[in-house]
Amino acid sequence: MTDTPDQPEEKAKSGTDTPPDRLAINPRSKFYGGELLERGIGINFRGARKHNIEEYCVSEGWVKVQAGKTVDRKGNPLLIKLNGEVEAWFEDLGDDAPTIKKGS
Repeated sequence: MTDTPDQPEEKAKSGTDTPPDRLAINPRSKFYGGELLERGIGINFRGARKHNIEEYCVSEGWVKVQAGKTVDRKGNPLLIKLNGEVEAWFEDLGDDAPTIKKGS
């Protein structure tokens, strides 16, 4: 009987090898993923590895990056939305990690 609960957990772990379609680092966003961010997310945008991404959406093909040191009246950084090919993966899975791309 103890073997049956382990099997769904293994399936759940294998299903979480790719990051979600959309993710944000701002805790106020409805797309915030605190536990997912702890694993480390790698982002390729237009074929180049980026480390300054605030939010991304793979299916729509955009990322949001901070616009310099500019902030709004509440002290939040202003973000610029850039369009292009986005690819995301979990960094803790190593170099051969499964990626999520548009159309996959």
